[in-house]
Amino acid sequence: MKNVRRNVNVNTTAGVAELADATDSRPVAARHESSILSPGTRKEKSNMIPSRVMQRQILCIVGPTASGKSSRAVEEALKRNGEIISVDSRQVYRGLDIGTEKITAKEMLGIPHHLIDILNANEIYSAGDFVTDATRLIEEISSRGKLPILVGGTHFYFDALLSELPTGVDANPKLREELERLGTAELYARVRSADARRASELDPNNRRRLIRALEIIDSLGTVPPRGSTAPPFGTRLNLVPEWIVIDPPRDELRARIDVRLKSALGRGLIDEVRRVRDKVGDARLNELGLEYKIVGEFLRNERDESSLLPTLSAKLWQYARRQKAWLRKLGHPMS
Repeated sequence: MKNVRRNVNVNTTAGVAELADATDSRPVAARHESSILSPGTRKEKSNMIPSRVMQRQILCIVGPTASGKSSRAVEEALKRNGEIISVDSRQVYRGLDIGTEKITAKEMLGIPHHLIDILNANEIYSAGDFVTDATRLIEEISSRGKLPILVGGTHFYFDALLSELPTGVDANPKLREELERLGTAELYARVRSADARRASELDPNNRRRLIRALEIIDSLGTVPPRGSTAPPFGTRLNLVPEWIVIDPPRDELRARIDVRLKSALGRGLIDEVRRVRDKVGDARLNELGLEYKIVGEFLRNERDESSLLPTLSAKLWQYARRQKAWLRKLGHPMS
């Protein structure tokens, strides 16, 4: 699939406002507008990171899937005069609502939310794009005297914003073409063999990041650790993060995941995946996360409908465990 970026005219209002690797070396050809712009309005775009050195307070709310991050963010925004920046690699896409548990306008309680519903599902949004967009939004929200609240489960995006991204390795189209022919398990095995540290940080099912890791390994021999080549972005931008870490007990979280899945299936997850599949095809569908990949298998008659709930439950629990491991590395108190 070609990584084609399109100009996006975002017609969203305040409060109504997510999958490529941060090391995507494409230039950012288009920027995405803040969700607080009036319908039909646009403003000059810039790829420049603001040069201001004034300290910017931000609140980061993190936790595994189904831990209640979105509602906690709204609660904090109401108490602390904040606006919310979504840190979710899939909620940027229109039409991915039930599968991503996207917050509704009613649930927002009037709090402006940003970086939700800014792209079509066939477009690409990288962590590098997130860094540029989030940086601009932090500046804008702070300038209004409000607190930027970053919330979401794409922890790689938090790393991208607050730590240095590996740079200096250009895309290798020939190598990528060769790697695309390999199965996902083989890609992960190759990363693990060449760079066990980086493999432990990756989702074994995320082909895009696995391929990018192998691209960097081919050039440098290993993937440089975050922050190993330059001061962290958070330091350079003078961001001062406060953390709220939500980490429910194991049994409670597993129960929440199952309740959420049953609700999603009851609210029409299969129909949503069918609509998305019709628009983007199977290859892209598999890149949009576990819910879309597994339900897509059912739509292709590769599994029975009765297998959806137990399979998704097991896969999402594995994903939540990886998220919990990342939370432990933060070293902040958990609530």
